[in-house]
Amino acid sequence: MSTEYGVGIGWRPEIAGFVADLPGLRFAEVVAESVHPHGDLPPGLDELTGRGVAVVPHGIRLSLGGAEPVEPARVQHLAGVARRLGAPLVSEHIAFVRAGGVEAGHLLPVPRSREAVDAVVANVRRTQAELDVPIALEPIAAVFDWPDDEMDEGAFLTEILDRTGALLLLDVANVYANARNRGTAPAALLDRVPLERVAYVHVAGGAEHDGIYHDTHTDAVPEAVLALVAELSARHRPPALMLERDGDYPPAAALRAELDAIAQASGYPAVT
Repeated sequence: MSTEYGVGIGWRPEIAGFVADLPGLRFAEVVAESVHPHGDLPPGLDELTGRGVAVVPHGIRLSLGGAEPVEPARVQHLAGVARRLGAPLVSEHIAFVRAGGVEAGHLLPVPRSREAVDAVVANVRRTQAELDVPIALEPIAAVFDWPDDEMDEGAFLTEILDRTGALLLLDVANVYANARNRGTAPAALLDRVPLERVAYVHVAGGAEHDGIYHDTHTDAVPEAVLALVAELSARHRPPALMLERDGDYPPAAALRAELDAIAQASGYPAVT
């Protein structure tokens, strides 16, 4: 995205009123599968689009990292939702969610192999052929690495972006989770990916269970993730940053505090 949208939030029905009341909001995101491309928008979401807030559909079911071609109906749905919202772009995950007709119900990590790169690139290109707007690809938080990985994460992501021309949706909470679980430095990935291709950034909370840090989206954003936001913004400030909450919603004052903390870390104006 060429426009700077600043700090935004993921629209969810449970917090629709809170989101609608944010006076400085210019950017939001909605789960693509929760919106029908025809007919009325959910109450509250229509209010955002009506006042010119850029709303990006975020897909969770395409399975871009699957060995099988993406399903045309799912791609057409994503494209239709983007048109319905007048979105500047769409986003999806570098992950797979199904194989052989079996649904995993979860975003699963793709092996960082040459064969996997080819599969992802082919599916991204199939998707791009149906879209009227750019697509941003999000690397996921993974609690394990495949034993046959041939590339590090930076090289894997960069090759996919270069071969598809796609943008990058960088989730700093995922970056933090992966680095913590691998025992590496979170900022190291920032040295390995093209930051100028970052379309926008996810910011979310997590929690540790049995020695593994999980990207929960139900916990407060930790200071370490905010520090990563500041590090990223100092290197190449992204056009937009978005708070993700998906359940266990805190009081409005706590949500405002998280949005203000993201704004302070990134250098953007507060939206509250």
